[in-house]
Amino acid sequence: MGVAKAVPLLQQSSYELMSAENKAMQDDPSLNPAMFWVGDGESLWQKKVGPQSKSCSACHGDAKKSMRGVATQYPKVIKGKLQTLEGQINQCRVGAQSVPALAYETKDLLALTAFIAFQSKGMPITVSENSANAPFMKKGRQTFNERMGQLNLSCAQCHEDRSGLKLGGSPIPQGHPNAYPIYRLEWQTLGSLQRRLRNCMSGVRAQQFEYGSPEMAQLELFLMWRARGLPLESPGVRP
Repeated sequence: MGVAKAVPLLQQSSYELMSAENKAMQDDPSLNPAMFWVGDGESLWQKKVGPQSKSCSACHGDAKKSMRGVATQYPKVIKGKLQTLEGQINQCRVGAQSVPALAYETKDLLALTAFIAFQSKGMPITVSENSANAPFMKKGRQTFNERMGQLNLSCAQCHEDRSGLKLGGSPIPQGHPNAYPIYRLEWQTLGSLQRRLRNCMSGVRAQQFEYGSPEMAQLELFLMWRARGLPLESPGVRP
């Protein structure tokens, strides 16, 4: 008898696992709490800051046009460095506006990220594996498959091997990042993908990667590549 081959997972957004009420909350802008951050992000996009009194729109113009499709491409390699969307926002702040970088999970960084991601809502994720990001992709894939923490579990064991099963009465999703930043009902606020990854690491009792670290960017890159083709739902709602 031949050796059975593993059947690849059909991609499924965790949106499909939510209740009808939670789906309605995400789908209706008047019900989605994350839209408050999108509105704040739009204001920040126009706000003039720094010694040159420069706004984001001074360089990039109308975000509805200039940012369309941008969030589908991140993380990406820019001048040899793997950059997340949050990292690029901060790069613009420091380099173009001469103001300090924003800390992860602060209201302003979440708002700008949500506003930019919102411009690509419904567009498919386009992150690909190429020669520039191949070494970063390799490290991210290793992290995804590596057992970690006192519970000795990997991301893959939950989100590939056991996806669709239940843990504590809740279905285990495939772990795709296509709705971030998300408003999580458990948090009662908006949060980044890196916050969620740190939650998972804490859950298996592992040492958490630092916000904005190369390790976080590498794992985020692999996850976005793994979700390629799925439409962006940003900003999403999750339980």
